[in-house]
Amino acid sequence: MPNSDLNLLIALDALLSEGGVAPAAERIGLSESAMSRTLARLREATGDPLLVRAGRAMVPTPHATALRLRFAPKPDKDVRPLREGLLDLDIGVLGESGPEVRVQSLFRDRFVGVVRDGHPLLAGTSITPERYAACGHVVTSRRGQTEGPADDALATLGLARNAAVIVPSFNAALAIAAATDLVALIPSSYFEHLRARGTLRAFPLPMPTGEITVSQMWHPRLDADPAHRWLRGVVLETCRESGRD
Repeated sequence: MPNSDLNLLIALDALLSEGGVAPAAERIGLSESAMSRTLARLREATGDPLLVRAGRAMVPTPHATALRLRFAPKPDKDVRPLREGLLDLDIGVLGESGPEVRVQSLFRDRFVGVVRDGHPLLAGTSITPERYAACGHVVTSRRGQTEGPADDALATLGLARNAAVIVPSFNAALAIAAATDLVALIPSSYFEHLRARGTLRAFPLPMPTGEITVSQMWHPRLDADPAHRWLRGVVLETCRESGRD
């Protein structure tokens, strides 16, 4: 869909989910005639009818059923979902990986601390490892683990942080940091691209934790698949355009 309005994808999702112009129009708040015009634009953009009559209903064409892109959370870093075809593309920090799995680096990142505006840690003197460790912390871990790179770095200085709350996502960690005096640990790129930062403030960690590499990983059976190659290219180009290497 070169040079197309990506908002059309919202209408496409409604059309394929509802199986008709009228219910799709009602779902996203358009008139039936407006949705009909949108379907015509989608057909022109994709070069496919997308939905065709089958009695009183409409059914998707094979090409239409092949246009679904789903984002799913991954509970751990196991390679099994890639091997079994449950995931087509895994984006994240490399964990357990089989020898056959393809890996392409996207960009390097590092962790930053995040607190609410007006947090005592931001006042007065510089943020030292001692002051950082003395705070309460909200820890992000899908497995409920309390220790990570920051704890390893603090341990070399004879310090330890208090993991007051453990949450499964960075969004949850930021919500708690915004409403309390707890300190969150977030990848810098995640915070930079956050649309609703509100009154949150990020700061460099006062101890070295090293960089992390974010990669995309896939099973070799998808190496030559045109759609998968296109998707990998889009992901890589998006990361390059964001100014990361």
